[in-house]
Amino acid sequence: MVTSRGFIEEFTEFLKKYQVIGLAVAFIIGAAATKLVTATVNDIIMPVIAVIVPGGDWRASVLDIGPVRLLVGDFVGNIIDFVIVALVIFLIVKFIMQDDSSKKI
Repeated sequence: MVTSRGFIEEFTEFLKKYQVIGLAVAFIIGAAATKLVTATVNDIIMPVIAVIVPGGDWRASVLDIGPVRLLVGDFVGNIIDFVIVALVIFLIVKFIMQDDSSKKI
């Protein structure tokens, strides 16, 4: 039988060893950043692109190949979202790591 004190110590050690709290914080910040990037793409970038691209709402563009409907506009919009998220993450990591003396050369 495990004593409650032993269990609490074990659980605390688990949290510290695997940095669970840091992982949870990173997950929450990542979810918030994704919402921010999606809003930036939808509300700022896409309206500019919609003016340039004839036909306006290009995110609704569909390519019909026989009975198959490919949502090309939505796919391209998600690619743009991904590229922006990847760029933001790259810049954040680059900024954080610039003073890290343990970098591999």
